[in-house]
Amino acid sequence: MLNAFLNNTQLSPEEAQTQRNQRSVIIDGIGVGIVTGIATFLAVFLARLGASPLLVGLLTSMPAFTGLLLAIPVGRMLERQTNIVPWYSRARVWVQATYAFTGLLPFFLPLEYIPVAIIVLWAIATIPQTIVNITFTVVMGAVAGPQRRQQLMSWRWSTLGAASAISVAGAGWLLEQFVFPHNYQIVFIASFVGGMLSFFFSSRITMPPIVNTSQHKPGLRALLTDSVAMLRDVPAFGRFVLATFVFNCGIWMAMPLFPLYWVRVMHASDFSIGLINTVNSGVLLIAYFLWAKVTSRKGNQPVLFASTIALACYPFLTGLTQSVNLIIVFAALAGFIGAGKDLVFFDIGLSTMPKDRVPSFVALQQLTGYIATLIMPLVGTWMAQHFDYQIALFVAAGIRMAGVLLIYLLKIGRTPLPQETLTAE
Repeated sequence: MLNAFLNNTQLSPEEAQTQRNQRSVIIDGIGVGIVTGIATFLAVFLARLGASPLLVGLLTSMPAFTGLLLAIPVGRMLERQTNIVPWYSRARVWVQATYAFTGLLPFFLPLEYIPVAIIVLWAIATIPQTIVNITFTVVMGAVAGPQRRQQLMSWRWSTLGAASAISVAGAGWLLEQFVFPHNYQIVFIASFVGGMLSFFFSSRITMPPIVNTSQHKPGLRALLTDSVAMLRDVPAFGRFVLATFVFNCGIWMAMPLFPLYWVRVMHASDFSIGLINTVNSGVLLIAYFLWAKVTSRKGNQPVLFASTIALACYPFLTGLTQSVNLIIVFAALAGFIGAGKDLVFFDIGLSTMPKDRVPSFVALQQLTGYIATLIMPLVGTWMAQHFDYQIALFVAAGIRMAGVLLIYLLKIGRTPLPQETLTAE
């Protein structure tokens, strides 16, 4: 993959274009990482402005709600486009520019009105964010093809993580240098440098035109009928969606439980919580590279089962201990193993999608993710409130293990796919 940054004049035109695409994908990831690091301070900014818990919660739930409503229509719309890249790069820069717009608000509004204005601004941004979520998978899957996409994504996600870590550290330092709210304004407006870097390189990506022969009828009933037909007509995709949906329900159920358990049961300090989060994300810098090497030698199936079984144990092991040191070890292992799960889910999912309908199939897959994102965190916190945090964590572990069982029973990653699906990218 380092060849993407070398000027090799002996390459054929096709190989040279592939190299430019790979370089653009990686540098686009660096730009996204810069903005992603800044994004961690958006909820903090709202809290310091005195926003209610409802407003802060809306910041997290709005993208899932919008995706739930628009994913399928947007997927069908994108399916009619012969060139997806402009939709990806322009929607991405729109979302990233929203951070800069957030930084500009205190110049025009009194501070007491800014929390609501931020929510309105980000409610609008959920529309291009839905487009980004769908086009990202389509573009990234097409750039390198089935043989190279895991390696490419391992480089992108690793460099993105490094850029994000540097961005978080730099933003934290800047916030200490200026008074509120000017410090947050500077950080948010400056983040657009990453947005422009991302836009410049993502817009240079080229991919073969999408040829779609499907005809869609208008209307909600036709949309639902078509979605059911997609699951029925491509059984491998339907099985993958079912198994991963159950597994992801366990993932999202435990998501809000971990910090609550650390604070309310373990009484962990802010420093300890910061250390837990740091090691959980820090291991990603090497994890993607290592898992990509394993999958290239052993295939997806061993990584699929090893990663999902291990991640199913994570909330169970957490609920068994109140030791900060053990939690740090578990968090590091979960971050490392989660990288393997991300790679194989990404690769197997794309391999089940017909090449002429990838946007619609990605949208349907993400629709199930949005359902889990909206519902399961509420289920987890409700169970913790009415029963016990340990019990809620154990249930989340059980749901994850049920997903693992479905992955095994439905032969995910093992079922031979028809040739027209294997060549989807």
